[in-house]
Amino acid sequence: MITRKQLEKTISARRKLITEKVRKAFYIEEELLEQVDDLLEQADVRSRNEFVNQALKFYIGYLTSEKIENYMLTTISSVMHATVKDSENRMARAMYKLAVETSKLSHVIAYSHGVDEQTLSKLQAKCAEEVKRINGVVQFEDSYKYQNV
Repeated sequence: MITRKQLEKTISARRKLITEKVRKAFYIEEELLEQVDDLLEQADVRSRNEFVNQALKFYIGYLTSEKIENYMLTTISSVMHATVKDSENRMARAMYKLAVETSKLSHVIAYSHGVDEQTLSKLQAKCAEEVKRINGVVQFEDSYKYQNV
């Protein structure tokens, strides 16, 4: 992963290449040099030197954009992860609050109707089977019809 400081250093180095020229010697394959000569007109340059400068600028731009892309992907991934984690935490808190309210209702109903252990066990088994059968989509209307048939 590239840091912002490294990216700024690369861009700064690229700008420096554009503004100031120095004379350097380097080795190049003969076949590659022949290809450069053949492409001078197509590249719209007057010399090998201009061709090599343009090629180097292009390649530096390519490498820099690849680093920027990796940096952006990492940044976006971090933001998405944090957003999902935040949503997960909010949902967990809401589910906890709902569970507390459901527990209170269950205790009130059990107390007011005097439900015994055997009836509660049968109800638990029936409800578990029903939720599994209807894939968790519980509707009050269906329960009402069952109780009043």
